[in-house]
Amino acid sequence: MTAEFAAATRSAVHDLLHLNPVLATALGDHDGDHRLPDLTDGAVHDALLRIDDHVTTLDALDDEELSREQCVDLEILRARLTAVRFDLAEIRRRQWDPLAWNPATAIHLLIARDFAPPEARLRSVVARLNDVPRFLADARSTLREMSGLHVETAMAQLRGFASLLATAAPLADAAPGLSASFASAAEAAQAEVDRHVAWLGERLPESRWDPRLGVRLYSAALWHNLDEELTPVQVLEEAERHLDSVVERMRDEAAILLGGSPREPDIVRRALARIAAEAPVDDRTVLPVVREALARTTRFVRENDLVSLPDVETRVIEMPEYHRGVAVAYCDAPGPLEAADVATYVAVAPTPADWDAGRVTSFYREYNAVLLHELTVHEAMPGHVLQLAHARGSGAPRSLVRRFGASGVFAEGWAVYAEEVMADRGYAPDDRADAARRLRLQQLKMQARMALNAILDARVHGGDIDEAEALALLTRRGFQEESEAVGKWRRALLTATQLPTYFVGWRGVRGIAQDLRVLHPDWSDREIHDLMLSQGTVGPRHLRALLGL
Repeated sequence: MTAEFAAATRSAVHDLLHLNPVLATALGDHDGDHRLPDLTDGAVHDALLRIDDHVTTLDALDDEELSREQCVDLEILRARLTAVRFDLAEIRRRQWDPLAWNPATAIHLLIARDFAPPEARLRSVVARLNDVPRFLADARSTLREMSGLHVETAMAQLRGFASLLATAAPLADAAPGLSASFASAAEAAQAEVDRHVAWLGERLPESRWDPRLGVRLYSAALWHNLDEELTPVQVLEEAERHLDSVVERMRDEAAILLGGSPREPDIVRRALARIAAEAPVDDRTVLPVVREALARTTRFVRENDLVSLPDVETRVIEMPEYHRGVAVAYCDAPGPLEAADVATYVAVAPTPADWDAGRVTSFYREYNAVLLHELTVHEAMPGHVLQLAHARGSGAPRSLVRRFGASGVFAEGWAVYAEEVMADRGYAPDDRADAARRLRLQQLKMQARMALNAILDARVHGGDIDEAEALALLTRRGFQEESEAVGKWRRALLTATQLPTYFVGWRGVRGIAQDLRVLHPDWSDREIHDLMLSQGTVGPRHLRALLGL
């Protein structure tokens, strides 16, 4: 049975990687580095048939003959197959979302890291650039009625394609034998991207597709994406209760910081305004602040022995233009299948050049220097950078399924849990006497944001909230700046079911940590956390099974 199980899982993972060669490159599988996806109706039809065959094969396996680890792998792979099938067959994003047809990431992944010699990577870059005209022609024949917001975002990202090609110059210089081929392929690809942007612009006035999924599709999509046994109603109700609790704690912390009463009007907003005023940031200083925060958080984790620190090179970079428009920052770590020793990036987006002064000021009131330390904890240390390094480390499970089927729910849950642990242990962004309390208030604001993320996603895609109501919810109950609230409204429409991963993941990860502390009261933070990270990036319910909880 072990050989049969291994063959079945290898075959299914191979087909899923072949279906999405850009995801394969991101994960560290480079067999398809020369290809772009085929998202035409015929190709998707064939993919659905193959997925059905794989599910049938997995269902035929006798799980009573499998080990506990194999049973978990079986559940993870079955869930991933059915989630991909649901996305292709029911959500059908390729038909209404032009962001699904952005070739920039496919090129960026080959340029950004030295996972292979320059010649090999540039050869793959040329191959993918040569495929851009076919890919975008397929987009124009497949896209039907589109979402206007998605069209606008896609156009903005594609306008950064030229800057992407410019980043390939050092790679082309290192492989002079291919420089002419690269120049020709880049020119043709850029011309095709320009043509596609113009095509999108022509269709923007008539792009009225509503990206809100509706109750039926959203419920199913959330089930598939979370891979946790929770309904949208349960997530919404738990998030509402948590938000109420967090806001009460914010009032208490704000009152201590300002020397007032928790019942004073606007006590939280006034405390947050004071923090922002005393920790200013602008476009020139945002990246240096994050770099300093990375150094300081790393020292704190080491000195307090919170978790084992893997040896990982981390670089804080400005977010490329062709990735902007969704999140303020992200962690770009080597994939769990990557064999090469390459760097991890923390990408941070400065404000767009076309924003007016008022919007920029609002943005940096939200993302002041104290909150940037909190953001660094989440994205880098001991959040995503550390957790993903553990998942790739020598002690991580070699299970192909667990490395392929990494859980965004666990990844985001761990990062939010890391924020809480750092605040609980007294992390401070500077040496002021009240610095730890300032950090705590920002951490609680992020807890409120986490709960509101889940609430907003459910209410947007359930269809019972409009933009004005959403902005009021985020600014009043979450104390967010208007620019942050507007961005979150856009993100909820752009990324259905992603926003609840923070709350659901934190809920699951925190529960596991609490249970381990009850079972092992004499264990240190490091022992608890190392065990939690020892199984890779697996969903909380699967981690419980692996740990025997």
